[in-house]
Amino acid sequence: MLERLDYMKLAPRRILDAGSGPPQRVLGKRYPQAEVVALDFSLRMLRSARSWREIFRKRLSICGDLERLPLAGETVDLIWCNMALHWLAEPLAALKEFERVLAPQGLLMLSSLGPDTLKELRAAAGAGRVHAFHDMHDVGDMLVAAGFSAPVMDMEMLTIAYPGADGLLTDLRASGQTSARADRPRGLTGKGFAARLRATLAASATFELVYGHAWKRAARPQNAGETAKTVRVFKRMP
Repeated sequence: MLERLDYMKLAPRRILDAGSGPPQRVLGKRYPQAEVVALDFSLRMLRSARSWREIFRKRLSICGDLERLPLAGETVDLIWCNMALHWLAEPLAALKEFERVLAPQGLLMLSSLGPDTLKELRAAAGAGRVHAFHDMHDVGDMLVAAGFSAPVMDMEMLTIAYPGADGLLTDLRASGQTSARADRPRGLTGKGFAARLRATLAASATFELVYGHAWKRAARPQNAGETAKTVRVFKRMP
């Protein structure tokens, strides 16, 4: 995603790192004059950043929801959403919020996971225990429905080989990947299920990486006779 910014003519004054996880310095290094807003649903994630004072010298940290951004409209020039959308059951609500807070001709950059992700685990554990990730074409349609202009989507497949099933399961646990499905089984599975899972799970994992970017439409020209007004909008959260 960072390499793709090489092809974008952009000098953002404010950047939203949407679903930031532990805040990073990469966007601040690329755009040293920009204010970077790190937003994540997990306060613990926001507080786990290394070199806290150094990172937040020019950053603002917000604990908030992607589907209800606590930001005023048209206040952000670049939204960076890296590996966060697949945690949402319905990404359209978040994409509409992105469109709302972007300034005219602002840019959204995103990455997510596609439906072939963890297909080996889905086959071994059952479809109800693994995310049903969104297809890149569906995400592109959502961008259009949210009001974005000229969306571009593409994907690549990545296969990671492990020495055994335990390697994959350990990786998923260590990276914080767990099922957030509302209909996921809530009870304990027992040793029998764990043994069957390890016996049938392939020692490799497929990840379908989905990339996309789209632009906020330019502001509508004022009609003759219209009076320009300056309005300050603040999003009140319950």
